[in-house]
Amino acid sequence: MPKHPLQFLEIPRRNPGKEVAEERILHFGEIYGHYDGANAAAQAGRCIDCGNPYCEWKCPVHNYIPNWLDLIEQGKLFEAAELSHQTNSLPEICGRICPQDRLCEGACTLNDGIGAVSIGSIEKYITDEAIKQGWRPDMSHVVDTGKRVGIVGAGPAGLAAADVLARQGIRSVVYDSYPEIGGLLTYGIPPFKLEKRIVDQRREILERMGVEFVLNTRIGEDKSFDELTHEYDVVFLGMGTYTYVRGEFPGENLAGVHEALPYLVANVYRELDYDDDAIPYVDLDGLNVIVLGGGDTGMDCNRTAIRQGAASVRCVYRRDEKNMPGSRREVANSKEEGVEFLFNRQPLEIIGTDQVTGVRVIETRLGKLGADGRQQAEPVPGTEEILPAEAVVIAFGFRPNPPTWFDDYSIETLPSGKVRVAALGEYKFQTTNPDVFAGGDMVRGSDLVVTAVFEGREAAMGITAYLGV
Repeated sequence: MPKHPLQFLEIPRRNPGKEVAEERILHFGEIYGHYDGANAAAQAGRCIDCGNPYCEWKCPVHNYIPNWLDLIEQGKLFEAAELSHQTNSLPEICGRICPQDRLCEGACTLNDGIGAVSIGSIEKYITDEAIKQGWRPDMSHVVDTGKRVGIVGAGPAGLAAADVLARQGIRSVVYDSYPEIGGLLTYGIPPFKLEKRIVDQRREILERMGVEFVLNTRIGEDKSFDELTHEYDVVFLGMGTYTYVRGEFPGENLAGVHEALPYLVANVYRELDYDDDAIPYVDLDGLNVIVLGGGDTGMDCNRTAIRQGAASVRCVYRRDEKNMPGSRREVANSKEEGVEFLFNRQPLEIIGTDQVTGVRVIETRLGKLGADGRQQAEPVPGTEEILPAEAVVIAFGFRPNPPTWFDDYSIETLPSGKVRVAALGEYKFQTTNPDVFAGGDMVRGSDLVVTAVFEGREAAMGITAYLGV
């Protein structure tokens, strides 16, 4: 039966249910519910097939969104799962954590007062339900080429590269220093956004596809890079960015001041019942907390502190709410959970003698455009104040931290520390060492999970061409 042309009006956008804030702050589980088949089909049917799919172009992996929406409306779940995996190696993860409001849904033709198609929730439904019903990637047609690739980093870029290589008959072994796969998917993103069973499920799928994982292994220490170059035809680097951006103001080294990533990782370790003296748990229970930074990492810190029982959490950001880089959904969730936002505040100093007691800030106004195309925050003279705090979490982002052994293998980096790769040409994402490829945050800089997936996939296709497969 043909779709009713006004279905997008007759059926309003309805997101899956969300646990109320008063209940969800008491645990670290995911807060969003799931569509059933009927609701997924009804919401997918709201797509008007506009002919120029802005959603698809805005998506960093260029998912075939209108096509798999149509398949879900028809009840063709397994076909939708296969199509979804043609462009995205981690769709069930991206469906949970992508900022769809700034990407596909933000570009939806209906996102103009009517209500965008709930693309992210449908994407999550497709893979979750397909796997539940027994779907797995069909590898029956794949012929083993005998080629082998060593992958350094089991984060989004490395997992995506392994997925594409396996489908081309190229076996890969993925090394990671953590005890589980996923990188920051597992250890940096809190469970209330991504429960770790979802990453475990993806590991099972990849292992069935022939991917091998070697964990608790740090390349350059536990295993030399020289060994990798001799054991594999090509090496792919997907090591991410782990050095935090400092504010470069006084007081950052005071007791009670915490970097965002170690704070989040330690909390995940506690939730997973890991015991590691090198990653001490940071407990903000009962403390008045200030989080500096307006990106998604800052929102993760806000919401983690709330769940730890912080007496108060205030998030300080130097621009206004409209210019926050984080997901609007995560900002809204933070507000619902009791976080107070202080916009147009620039931190100048963290106050305290031995222990932090506050943050000195100055009000800002948006001025001329900077080199990044965004309005710069300009201080307003005479507006300084001290915000009391017993703990401060700094979430200004991350930068690359290339290992010293790069020089020994002719792997060049840019002045920023990002790895230099071929942007064009036959072998995309090839480094200055022809047998080494790289992708993800260590190439692009700290960015979204979905952009790391895209670069891992693109690098895998570059590797495939380089190996003549």
